[in-house]
Amino acid sequence: MTQRQLHLAAYDVASPSRLRRALAVLRNYSTGGQKSVFECFLTDAEKRQLIGDIAEVIDPDEDRFLVLRLDPRSKVQTLGIAVRPVDPHYFYIG
Repeated sequence: MTQRQLHLAAYDVASPSRLRRALAVLRNYSTGGQKSVFECFLTDAEKRQLIGDIAEVIDPDEDRFLVLRLDPRSKVQTLGIAVRPVDPHYFYIG
């Protein structure tokens, strides 16, 4: 079984139409998030696919995209009504 690791994916998109498309891409990969930052449990292959999918949406001259693997040894801290990120049993990408 392939091990998924927790990543944060974030974007800053200038165009409203690209913004909607970027949001749709990230929702396919995320388990949670807020506004333009998402928690994603990804394998290496899924991470490459996410980067490829988002590259088809954003304009590299106007927009920004970041995907950052979080250190699994770090303790996750939440504030307020936040929910601790959890790797679900299955993902639907489509």
